This record gives sequence, structure tokens and C-alpha cells, in this order.
Amino acid sequence: MKIALIISTYNWPEALKLCLQSVMAQTRVPNEVIIADDGSKSATKELIESFQPKFPCPLKHAWIPDEGFQLAKSRNNAIRNYCTSDYIIFIDQDIILDKNFIRDHERIAQKGCFVTGGRTKLLKPLTDYLLQGGKSNLNFFNKGIHRKINMLHLPFLHPITRYMYCWKPLYGRGANMAMWKADLEQINGFDEEIKGYGGEDVDVFNRLENCGIKKKYAQFCAIGHHLYHKREDVLEKNMHIAFDQPDRKRCRLGLTTLSNI
Repeated sequence: MKIALIISTYNWPEALKLCLQSVMAQTRVPNEVIIADDGSKSATKELIESFQPKFPCPLKHAWIPDEGFQLAKSRNNAIRNYCTSDYIIFIDQDIILDKNFIRDHERIAQKGCFVTGGRTKLLKPLTDYLLQGGKSNLNFFNKGIHRKINMLHLPFLHPITRYMYCWKPLYGRGANMAMWKADLEQINGFDEEIKGYGGEDVDVFNRLENCGIKKKYAQFCAIGHHLYHKREDVLEKNMHIAFDQPDRKRCRLGLTTLSNI
């Protein structure tokens, strides 16, 4: 199958550089990488252009104007106008991938399912060291890594853990998720009425499950490492959008604009 990796970014080229370097080191390179850019300044464009000649697959820059936090809109733009693959893996700019990340997602991909995975949490000193050009293979014995259980690569255990946390309606990581493009089109993509931090991933999971698409959890595989940064509070209004209509299957303003919602 053809796999697209969509990376969300906004004005943090130093982190995006580390992310792209980890993509280049993959044992299974994606068929295309699309940067879903929510209005970054020229430094991000210049970084992407510096990677394009040496990148092992097409590296596409899907930019929208900066009109506030519009992650849903930037992802829809990447899907609608740039994605040519059957299966889409989503991460954020602040994720460093284990070398088997894409291969793991390919192995556990299953029709009728979408996947959400965990990540480690790098503390600020280690994050600063990496952003300044420091070298590390990010192994289990590194200091400055929290949630180390999420860096154990034991794919043979995945079949008995794949439905972990699936009973939790709020559980899911938008910075490590994968789904079939056709399933995203069925629910009309990400809800662009969700603006500001948080909620868009939970809403997508909710609508996918309402369409009978099952949630799988990528435990002991598809490992990502999350760089430290200050975290915003999830906006309450966004969670209302996600759950005030708990049975809905499609959003009004998504990959297309629907009038019958």
C-alpha cells in the first residue's frame, strides 16, 4: 500500500529538522511526506527546501495563511490537495521517530480500523541538547526521558495489547495516529470549526467509531519521542464541539463543505 506521512508544523523549524532527519532514517520510507503548515514564516519553507533534494521520497509543503491555530484546516489542506496515498500516518513537528516507526504502522494497518499510539516525553534539558545539535540514539538508558514504557519495541506483544485504552472515549494521541484515506473521506476529514488547541483528534476518533471503524492502540511499536515544550490547555469549546453531537458521523466544514449536516 502507499503510505503518506503528514507532519503538522507551525514556526518551529528546529524541531521539524529533527523530525525530518528521523524520517530519513526509517527502515521503511513512506511514499510521500507532506508538511501540513499552519502559516509558518519563511524559515520553515527554507528548511523544507533544503531537505527536498536529498529526501528519499517526495517532500511536499502544504501551507495555509496564518489566521490563528487551525490544525484541522491545515491537515485537510494536506489531504485534499497533496495526498496521493491510500493510508495516512499523522505526527506533529515535535516528534522524533524510532527507525521502525513507519514499518510498524504498515504492519499493524488493518481495514476497518484506525490506530492511535503513544510516545515518550523528553524533558527540557535533553530536548535543548538535541535542538542545539547534540547526538543521541534515544535508548532506554538515556536520562531525561519519561514514559519509558512507550519506547519498548516488542512488536510480538502487540496482538495482545492492540485494544488497550479503547474503552476510554477521550483517549487518543493526535501526534501519533494512522487511518485509511477512504475512512477520512467518509467522515469528511477534520472539523475546521475546531479552532485553537485541542479536540480535533478526539472528534475524528469519535466520528470514525460512529461509522463502525474500530480503534486500535499501537503498544510496543510505532514509537515516537515527544520534544519538550510548554503545553496549552485544551479549549473547552472544542470539547463541546466534539461531544455535543456524540452520534454524528460527518462534520459540516471539513474536506468539503456540506449543506445537509
